[in-house]
Amino acid sequence: MPLQISKTWKIAICWGLGLLMVLSLATPSQAHWADLAVADIQIRERDVDINLTIPTGLIAQFDDDKNKQLSNSEITIHQKDLQEFLNQKIRLTAAGQVHETLIIKATIAQKLPSNLIATPDTHSSLLLQYQWSEPIEQLQMHYDLFIPGVNTARCLAQVFRAGQVDNLVFTPDSQNAALIDAPILQQISSFIRLGVEHIWTGYDHILFLVSLLMLGGELGYLLKVVTAFSLSHSVTLFLAALNIVSVPSRWVEIAIALSIAYIASENLWKKEARARWQLAFGFGLIHGLGFSSVMQELDLPSNNLLTSIASFSVGIELGQFAIVLAVYFALSYLRKFSWDLTVRRIISVGVIIMSAIWFWERAFMG
Repeated sequence: MPLQISKTWKIAICWGLGLLMVLSLATPSQAHWADLAVADIQIRERDVDINLTIPTGLIAQFDDDKNKQLSNSEITIHQKDLQEFLNQKIRLTAAGQVHETLIIKATIAQKLPSNLIATPDTHSSLLLQYQWSEPIEQLQMHYDLFIPGVNTARCLAQVFRAGQVDNLVFTPDSQNAALIDAPILQQISSFIRLGVEHIWTGYDHILFLVSLLMLGGELGYLLKVVTAFSLSHSVTLFLAALNIVSVPSRWVEIAIALSIAYIASENLWKKEARARWQLAFGFGLIHGLGFSSVMQELDLPSNNLLTSIASFSVGIELGQFAIVLAVYFALSYLRKFSWDLTVRRIISVGVIIMSAIWFWERAFMG
């Protein structure tokens, strides 16, 4: 005789397994920002200044007092060793000549994204200065200052020269770039890659997509749901990045956590995905504000602002498309088994608990 389990016990088991899933997989949302570096590169006729803000952990061997900040005295004491270390990681090449750093100074830390888990107190800002005897006409940069094995690390660079500003993204897989007359394709590909990485490492956005698709449905309808989400978050991404709409990032992050919890809760009592596309559109407006945080903090200049935003948005859509296809086929395969509904409920419970944790962190611990 098969074992009979009451409805109450089934619910308790789902919540228990959901909690276990969260405890085993929980990762702080947006934690990858702790690996972010920012570089302002000023190119003049014969010299280059790089105002570089990086996680101090990358140069921890020079942080004598271990306060996660490199002071001016520490930079002075370790000037020679610091130069040697940075010259291995950052190389500027003009007219075929690789130039080494002439001097390193401490500067005031640059503005970093407001949703950074590791606060700016964990970053140090350095001024790297270079000089050439001849006018600089072409300039290449190699950047390899990343924590080994951390593929989400990157350096967001702005290049200033003769009134023109270009934007680049250095990653462990893309370490070389032209700084003068940079090809437009180089800039576009940098921001597409940044958009893909942002959605793939934005665990809250991923859980929202998973929850949206959890009730299943035909692929055509699910594409309608995801399209509604894409259209709406693209609208607010552009409006916020252009500073037409401004909402405090803390409230945006709180609202995103609540949106995830609501969709996941619906999955526990709804049997059909009817009207999901309306919800996806509405909540997508909120998620777009979250996506825009990267672009707002970069403070992009107007001359290539639309290109950068559009490229970043394309990257988000490409990354999102890959996630949606993977979830759709996984759920379609899951429907072949009798315990399909139980697994879906366990996942939904885990998402609810995870979003509740994020809500608490963002509302009361920010």
